[in-house]
Amino acid sequence: MARKQEGTARTAWAMMMMMGTFTAVAQQQDSTRTIDLEAVSIEANAPHNEVVRMPDVDGTVIIAGKKNEVVRVSTLDADLSTNNARQVFAKVPGISVWENDGSGIQVGVAARGLSPNRSWEFNVRQNGYDICGEAFGYPEAYYSPPMEAVERIELVRGAASLQFGPQFGGLLNYKLKTGVRGRKVAFETRQTVGSYGLYNAYNGIGGTIGKVSYYAFYHHRSADGWRANSRYATNTGHASITYAPNKRMTIGAEYTRMDFASQQPGGLTESLFQRDPQASLRQRNWFGAPWNVAALTLDHQLAVRTRISVKAFATLAERNSVGFLRPINEPDTINRATGTYADRQVDRDAYANIGAELRLLHRYRLFGREHNLAIGARAYRGSTKRWQQGKGNAGNDFDIALRDPVYGKELRLGTDNIAFFAENQFKLSDRLSFVPGIRYELIDASVEGRIRADGTGELPRTAQQRRVFLYGFGGQYRTTATTNAYANYSRAYRPVLYSELTPSATTDMIDPNLKDATGFNADLGYRGTIGRYLSFDIGGFLLHYNDRVGTVQRDGVAYRTNIGAMVSQGLEAFAEIDPVRMLVEKPQFGSVSLFCSIAIIDAHYTRWNNPALLNDPVHGIEGKRAENAPERIERYGLNYVLGRFSAMVQLSRVGDVYTDAANTEAPNVANTVGRLPSYEVLDVSA
Repeated sequence: MARKQEGTARTAWAMMMMMGTFTAVAQQQDSTRTIDLEAVSIEANAPHNEVVRMPDVDGTVIIAGKKNEVVRVSTLDADLSTNNARQVFAKVPGISVWENDGSGIQVGVAARGLSPNRSWEFNVRQNGYDICGEAFGYPEAYYSPPMEAVERIELVRGAASLQFGPQFGGLLNYKLKTGVRGRKVAFETRQTVGSYGLYNAYNGIGGTIGKVSYYAFYHHRSADGWRANSRYATNTGHASITYAPNKRMTIGAEYTRMDFASQQPGGLTESLFQRDPQASLRQRNWFGAPWNVAALTLDHQLAVRTRISVKAFATLAERNSVGFLRPINEPDTINRATGTYADRQVDRDAYANIGAELRLLHRYRLFGREHNLAIGARAYRGSTKRWQQGKGNAGNDFDIALRDPVYGKELRLGTDNIAFFAENQFKLSDRLSFVPGIRYELIDASVEGRIRADGTGELPRTAQQRRVFLYGFGGQYRTTATTNAYANYSRAYRPVLYSELTPSATTDMIDPNLKDATGFNADLGYRGTIGRYLSFDIGGFLLHYNDRVGTVQRDGVAYRTNIGAMVSQGLEAFAEIDPVRMLVEKPQFGSVSLFCSIAIIDAHYTRWNNPALLNDPVHGIEGKRAENAPERIERYGLNYVLGRFSAMVQLSRVGDVYTDAANTEAPNVANTVGRLPSYEVLDVSA
């Protein structure tokens, strides 16, 4: 087929509240050439087509029977310049967003009553490989790619545990942009300015030259922040190259570097917040995390029915903080004798992780039907060096130099992991599929070092071995060509984290019998599209989370142990309808779509492991709501599209949450526990 491809120039304006973004794309014109195209089957009928579902088999991964969403970021009417997760995940029901600052440096999301702290209940990946601090001991995602660089976001709920490993929340995978096919050079630039000194710059370049495809971007964002003492600056660079020696094989390499410095304004007491919510009592606290991630990939169609993929990846990163870290009710006072502030505390982590995943998908015929088998293996080694309670200087800037070279704590933590997994999609009929699966994990974790500088807190090297077997099964019934019912059940677990194994203060105690958390996820739902005017997904879920780790008071000492079992159950529903397309196939005056995304969550503790407080109506937690778990998350919106112009209005409502397992209502003196009220946010974009 001959096809003339002409260069284009496109511009688009995006406005949100007090912010403007200018986007320009310039592409190099190619000459006319002949291209042989393979047959492609497309099934997509969603009204605005921003959130779609993954196919039953995606590459070498089986998705059939699992609750999943794909957010097509490039089609969103959202403020991408600040990674506005509230808008990005608007049409994914049940996603709780931790909006603790306006920088967008770290995206904190969760689902089903779990903690959104740096998305650590999700298995967070970029292009299918790990990007967190340490997959088992410290799964916090300090690095989040700029949304302007993201092509789509893939979410698979808890049933992803069999193919992707330890987590309760599921898989969260950022798929970055790649080189434009058919263009040798394509350039994109977005420049954004906004209130409180916001400046955001995104520049990307990519293309395809013969058998080589490439893409690279550089991103910068900085601002003074809405509150005093909350300025920040972040810089991210990424480069990828893919070589396709033939139609059946692709080989790729990519590298990402991110670094940021963020001033931490500290918390406020209730009275201070009521007086001035923009105030800050900390001006010397800083946080930064230089992050390096690299990967090598191979995708090969071994035979007509067999496909293999290999990803080897590595992370070299740090977590650095300096500041006055006492509770917020203790002022950062000046030493009257010297006229200077007290020395600040320096805490540092260094992560060095390496791993590889091999996946194979084989299609085979049995009893006259074609089935899919996905098998794979993973090898991983994680190393963390942790230095805490260092004596820093008394300055105001981001300076992690020490006055005394000896840290109060020095720890070396490591994890070796080998995993094997398999899932099979049995097609029992043209409409019905059954998908069982298993996963086997071998985990060796070790810790050594010291927790005090006086020689009394030495920790000889200790190692713990785990052998974890997970299993699950799912099913899917295709009711029509574009709708299906799905159900699944899968076991999950969460290893004890590094932060839970080491006391935060010399008076804290750690339960010597601390256990990993175990449990399961279950889903039942109905989803699909009807014509070009209706998209929907409605389902119920059940999550059991046994042996959650927490801190209780025992004889006046903070004691960290497995505090109990949590059960989260509820309803997640999404629907989007285009009433104009319902009546007119090709509307002349644009299309209007209305959407609602609702989650009703009942997350509470069903068992309390502390015998001393089992029947205590004040301190016992049995029947209490889980921490940071809103009972309702609602998002409603309206989209209007006319040609290349689009606009969106979105209302978000999030219910109240408790910050501790005992459901303390009033905040304590240090404002570390208490009830956080519900809130609403209205977003307008065009």
